[in-house]
Amino acid sequence: MNTAYWIIAALLALFYLYSGGLKLIRSRERLRPMMAWVDDTPMSVVRAIGVVEVLGALGLILPPLTGIAPWLALAAAVGFVVLQLGAGWVHLRRGERQVGLNVGLVVAAGVAVWLGVTWV
Repeated sequence: MNTAYWIIAALLALFYLYSGGLKLIRSRERLRPMMAWVDDTPMSVVRAIGVVEVLGALGLILPPLTGIAPWLALAAAVGFVVLQLGAGWVHLRRGERQVGLNVGLVVAAGVAVWLGVTWV
């Protein structure tokens, strides 16, 4: 179970570090080709989502790695489930029917929650 958690957590952390980092440093024009929803969203919200993603990615890895407050990894995984459910809702509300990535990320974060509950 421990190895499975680290694999899932590492993959999620890499995805969210990349995605969150882009939201933090790129302009709306540079984000638009990958994330059409940024047109309807204030940049302050886009940046806040980026901060949440980067902090969540760190939360998946650092607490269990250091042994300091390992329950934060579980909180980060639950946060990613909630984040992706919201993201899927935004995409569906915009009329975008391709939410496969959101579903995959919800499942991966859910698995991280389940694996985290077994050892936290």
